[in-house]
Amino acid sequence: MKNVTMKDIADKLNISTVTVSKALSDKDGVSEELRDKIKTIADDMGYRYNTLAKGMKEGKSYNIGILIADRFIRDDGDAFYLKMYQSVVKALSKVNYYAIMEIITSEAEKRLIIPNMITDNKVDGIIILGQMGIDYVNLIKYTAMPLVLLDFYDEQLDVDSIISDSFYGSYKVTNYLISQGHRKIGFVGKIFSTSSILDRYLGYYKALISNNLDVRQDWIIEDRSEEGEYIDYNLPEQMPTAFVCNNDGVAYLFINKLKKLGYNVPKEIAVVGFDNDIFASISSPKLTTVEVDIVTMAETAVDAMIRKISGDKHTIGRKVISGKLIIRDSVSVVMQ
Repeated sequence: MKNVTMKDIADKLNISTVTVSKALSDKDGVSEELRDKIKTIADDMGYRYNTLAKGMKEGKSYNIGILIADRFIRDDGDAFYLKMYQSVVKALSKVNYYAIMEIITSEAEKRLIIPNMITDNKVDGIIILGQMGIDYVNLIKYTAMPLVLLDFYDEQLDVDSIISDSFYGSYKVTNYLISQGHRKIGFVGKIFSTSSILDRYLGYYKALISNNLDVRQDWIIEDRSEEGEYIDYNLPEQMPTAFVCNNDGVAYLFINKLKKLGYNVPKEIAVVGFDNDIFASISSPKLTTVEVDIVTMAETAVDAMIRKISGDKHTIGRKVISGKLIIRDSVSVVMQ
């Protein structure tokens, strides 16, 4: 017999999964009549909703759950997020905690299925690593589990988040291109895919308009589908002399694409990235990029989580961690 999920209960009663979550965790926002009905149906269907409350009363597991969407680590994996996960593990070990990772499939995210680590009472708190849908984040929030977002935020979510300074970092690296004589600069990234990509686009945009340079829509190149899978690049007929890529992995792929088309990087087209992960060093030429302070981000997330578990009501809101510009070989000087 398959495990009964909150979504199964919600479908049976024709209500939202969030309402079921509130009722089963005795949160406000559900009438007593509906709460009792949901709990009765849950019992009849064999749903194990008492394990979380029981575990919270008994004490701590000394485990922190790390949730990450499978789109970020499918295929060869995303070196950036795996490196950040390792940093979180190291930061947790310093405070005698362990990490349990659970990969969330697109289907589970869409169907609003509570992670097994929560239903089985395996963790004391949750760190969501990388962007997830607002409905899914709210689902986790309504379990009353301490929650911290790492490397993304959403204006609609009242949840502590730790992010890199994507806006200023992109502004800085775009200005570096301008200082090297580039006046025609494109951007590679699906702008509304994640909060960090949007912020990096806005930093790029500000640098251009601050220098009275054109922002051309045909120079904004999408790099992924709606599902987060990388796609082939649709290049414009008239190419700029430089591109700002939303991350180093994309920059690496973009450089290879340009080479196949016969372009010389950086002599004909300069390319810069963001993150300073492994792709920045294996790229040829090596990438000029913005280094994200992964260690400080991870330590800040863990500190916020331990405070929450300890009962500290203080919130940090959105904590922005600065990075630094790393200059390598992927940018040439344009003579005016």
